[in-house]
Amino acid sequence: MSVTDRAGQTARQLGREADQSDWVDRAGRIGLVTYGVMHLLIAWLALQLAFGDRSESASAQGALHELASQPFGDVLVWAVAIGLFLLALWQGIEALFGHRDLPGGKRARKRLASGAKAVVYAALGVTGLKIAAGSSSGSSSSEKETDSWTARLMDLPAGQVLVGAVGLVIVGIGGYFVFRAWTEKYAEELSAEGRSGKAGTAYLWFGKIGYTAKGIAFGIVGALFGYAALTHDPHKSGGLDQALTELLDQPFGPYLLTAVAAGIGCYGLFCFARARHISR
Repeated sequence: MSVTDRAGQTARQLGREADQSDWVDRAGRIGLVTYGVMHLLIAWLALQLAFGDRSESASAQGALHELASQPFGDVLVWAVAIGLFLLALWQGIEALFGHRDLPGGKRARKRLASGAKAVVYAALGVTGLKIAAGSSSGSSSSEKETDSWTARLMDLPAGQVLVGAVGLVIVGIGGYFVFRAWTEKYAEELSAEGRSGKAGTAYLWFGKIGYTAKGIAFGIVGALFGYAALTHDPHKSGGLDQALTELLDQPFGPYLLTAVAAGIGCYGLFCFARARHISR
């Protein structure tokens, strides 16, 4: 066996040991609590939006800004950013070495999903670091950044098609969230203990409602990208904050937005349940 093969074998063995280690579980638990806190903050901002307060963005970035505005806010945002990086580390290890008990095709899909989650969590962690360091330009900056990269994408050859494709992917993610909610596949994210008894029933309802609400939100975001592609106007696209604002402007908008905010809050509570009853 060559030196390269031995090094690769050693790295794989260390990765498998890390995947099964207690410290990876602890990192995942801390990260899930952090993610749950973020969703509760987003739900709170969405409720404020429903009742007429548009001063903050109902998004992950808006939630971090809201946290930063509290006493010892910088310390809290640093803590959240670290939690998000721990969550990214957990999912990164899962992407490389996890899901080994699954058959080949399903294992590959699970690892790909874990890798995508790791990227998202790491990006949120970087956003948190920027806000903690004071380099973020405010709660409206996420919308401006979305407009900026959508405009650059629109200017490429077949740009409208590319923006439309992004919209379809986001709608697909939203649809998958709703699918997971109503087929109860999300229950796999809890251990057997977390699914049992009255507490388990409550956790499962949090998951069902939370995944449905997130699916609806993703669907609206994707629809905004599709509309931007059809009108060749990058300003029509947007993130979660713009999607919730669009929802508010519909008939019975405040009631619809309140329901979605409650659902996002339920997802946050489901994250807490996962942290307590982690299943890997």
